[in-house]
Amino acid sequence: MKLLAFAGSSSTKSINKQLAAYAASLFDAAETEILDLNDFELPLFSVDKEKKIGQPPVARTFLDKIEWADMLVISVAEHNAGMTVAFKNIYDWASRQKKLVFDNKPVLLLSTSPGGYGAKNALEAAKISLPRYGADIRAEFSLPKFQENFDVEAGKISNKEFDDALKDIIRNFEHEQKA
Repeated sequence: MKLLAFAGSSSTKSINKQLAAYAASLFDAAETEILDLNDFELPLFSVDKEKKIGQPPVARTFLDKIEWADMLVISVAEHNAGMTVAFKNIYDWASRQKKLVFDNKPVLLLSTSPGGYGAKNALEAAKISLPRYGADIRAEFSLPKFQENFDVEAGKISNKEFDDALKDIIRNFEHEQKA
């Protein structure tokens, strides 16, 4: 099984990327790749910009990565109660080459934030938007108060209750995939 994980964030110290990488490590996957959205930077999408530059190869590379995977772990970051522009922009560009960007792949959708709400607004926005572009969201998990509940040095959730909850979600996700 091939697993692709990434954060919907362009922060070089993305807490969502840390959460996505940890979640990916819990899967029994033969191959795992962690993407960095900074490798997929493009100008802000617009029809005018598309007419000028065409279909960027970087968007095709993003699609190729998704097509390679059997399942996806996506951790959405939250900016002003929505998904980040960095994430929305890459899949806007990619959707012009292939409407079902997420290729009907099973998705574990995650979110985290420094605050107590755990970026649930971005999670909810993703639950509305991503399925329209081929994301088969099978499970979700939100980690509130990242700094209190995640051990950055160890690279894992430090709060046993949240860690057990994520492990249960992943166990069920994998079981569903094998069924």
